[in-house]
Amino acid sequence: MKINDLLQVYAIGYGVEDVKTVINHDFKINVSNVVMTGKQGEVINMPRWIAQTLESETHAEIQEQDMGIELTQSISKENFQGEELSHLEPDFYIKVKGYMARQSEKERDKLESLLNTLIRKRLGKLIPRANSMELTADLAKKLSIEERSLYNVIHNHSTEFLEQIFGDNK
Repeated sequence: MKINDLLQVYAIGYGVEDVKTVINHDFKINVSNVVMTGKQGEVINMPRWIAQTLESETHAEIQEQDMGIELTQSISKENFQGEELSHLEPDFYIKVKGYMARQSEKERDKLESLLNTLIRKRLGKLIPRANSMELTADLAKKLSIEERSLYNVIHNHSTEFLEQIFGDNK
């Protein structure tokens, strides 16, 4: 499966997972005889895409973990692990991107800075490994879906480069 297709599958999964949502105004939605109602002040678990739609119209507020905290913790884990890569969920960057899209410009700038720090640290560990060895199952479990794709691209290009230089002897 191509990376763009795989990312789309993970993004769809992110959109349909339940998220806690605080209702700001009473509402009733009826789509194809599926009815959803909410009362002001209620906290409801609902699919993210519905919650985002309600939030965009100020009918609700999504309650989820602050990704600034998540990014800071991930940077700390990378620092603590030394040369080893710490674990990231396969959809980590999809979640960060979705969270950032809902933030103010000032908050997005802070999050982007943290995200760049994390990415630089992880790339500094990922690229040397990808140059020298195939992706192992243990390492794949630690990488996001985007990082797995990047790893394989780097490894394949490095292998092709060595074959061009050394021929079949390498």
